[in-house]
Parts: sequence; structure tokens; C-alpha cells
Amino acid sequence: MSEKNSYMVFSGVSTRYLAEKICKSLDCPLGQLLLTKFSDGEFAVSYEESIRGRDVFLVQSTFPNSDNLMELLLMIDAAKRASARTINAVIPYFGWARQDRKDKPRVSIGAKLVADLLSVAGIDRLITMDLHADQIQGFFNVPVDHLYASGVLLPYLQSLKLKDMVIASPDVGGSKRANTYAKYFGCPLVLCNKTRARANVVESMQIIGDVKDKNVVIIDDMVDTAGTITKAADIMKEAGALTVRACASHCVMSGPASERVQNSSLEELVFTDSIPYSNRCAKVKQISVADMFAETIRRVINNESISSQYLV
Repeated sequence: MSEKNSYMVFSGVSTRYLAEKICKSLDCPLGQLLLTKFSDGEFAVSYEESIRGRDVFLVQSTFPNSDNLMELLLMIDAAKRASARTINAVIPYFGWARQDRKDKPRVSIGAKLVADLLSVAGIDRLITMDLHADQIQGFFNVPVDHLYASGVLLPYLQSLKLKDMVIASPDVGGSKRANTYAKYFGCPLVLCNKTRARANVVESMQIIGDVKDKNVVIIDDMVDTAGTITKAADIMKEAGALTVRACASHCVMSGPASERVQNSSLEELVFTDSIPYSNRCAKVKQISVADMFAETIRRVINNESISSQYLV
């Protein structure tokens, strides 16, 4: 069996836009998968071509709603029952990752639950990008290839050729990620210290560091309601920043996010296309990670190292 015939790529409904780009980069067809829906909301998946003895790569981000996760689980189960040789889940955006620990009594650890669901369903490998918490890799007992959006975001930031640049983290929890960018560019790091009133609601925020007469780039892993990142941008502008822009891996952008970004002090908000974005906002820009995932799939097939893909 030739290399090209040894693997097949399939996609869930919501992530088809990205799977098509990945297949174009791999120069292979996107596999035929049928989704059948019942009137009560239940659905079933079936492969419309033989996958016996093949390495299958299932592309599906588990962004809201939960149907995307259930669809992926059914795809995995169907592949296992159809005698696929290996089942590789390609999850550009791993949802539920914010629930990575017990931060208060009597709560679930959603990321561990999803990891268990994927493992029991039958995956042999997970390929994902910028997990909200790196330790989620340890929730799996199968190989995890953890990619970084910096592979496409760093070259974009370099192309801007910003003078007097400062890298900022919108909260203390993201300082490690932001510090990596700051080291790469050899520029100062600024932190925002925030307190939350409740989930998705920021109560107060203070800047730790100097942003006066600087071009600030805020680095984050995801933007959900955009409350934190727009508040940070506005405060930095008030503190004398020349420009404030932001880069984030995952474009969750729920609720009032688009309106908040449009009305904020942000020059632009740059995402990858791990999640589709339909509520168009003039300040939002998306950069594709399809080539990065395609190259990772190619290296997995050829048993080659993927570490050379990491810029930082």
C-alpha cells in the first residue's frame, strides 16, 4: 500500500472548512462521511467508503455546542468498528479545557471527562493545538501531539515590524505563554492582574509594567466574550500605549464579543482558524493553521519528528 493510500482524512460537519484546507495541503481527497439526523435531535454517522486497515485522521474541533463532541465520538466508534488500523483525533480546538482542575468544591473536571470519553471511544493519538492548560496532555494514555499557534502568529507579528513593542498577558495565568513571545522578540513583558466577579465577568484590572509610548501586543489562548481583552486594551490606551493589538489561538467569540472588539481600543484581533468565525468584525483577522496540521499528519504517517515545527 502506497503512503498516500495508507491514510484517509475525514471531517465532522462544523470543521469541514478546515479539513478541506488540510487535504489540499496534503494533496489527498477528503473522505466521504454521511451524517444522518433524526427528528428528535439524535444523529448517526457512517463512512461511505472502506477504511479497513487504514490510518484515519478525524478532524473536528469541539467548540460549542456539544453536538460537535458527540459527532466526533461517533466517528471514532464507527472507525473502530470498521477495522481502521489507527484512529487519530485531530482537534484544533479542544473544548472543555478550562475545566482542568477542581478550583472550588463539588465541581467536575470537564477536560479529564472529555479525555476519558475520547480514550474509551478508541483513539490511538490526539493532535491538538494550544490547550488552555498544558497538563491536559497528561489526562490521556495515548500520544498527544500538542501544536502551538505561535507557528503562524509569530511570523505575522514579525511582518508588522513594530517599533518599541511590548508583549502583554491579559492575566497572570497566561504569563508563561506571553513570556515565550517576549523572549522570542527580545522585548519587555507586561502583565494584567484581574479579579473576576463571576465567570466571564471581570471586576477589576491593573497593569504591571510600562506601556507608555509602546506598541502593545496582547497574547492569549482564546477569546470568549472578549471582556478581559477589550478591558485590557482600553486600560493600556489610557496608560499611554501608542497601539494595542491582540493575538489569540482560538476564536470562541461568543455573545457580545464582536461588538465589544469593534468598540474597543484594539487595532486588530488576530486568530487562527481553529474555530470558524461568522459574525464579521472589521478588526478580526484569521490566519490558517491548515498547513501546520497537514505537515504534522504527514510526519505522523512517516514516523518523523514534529518538534522542528515549533518556532518557540
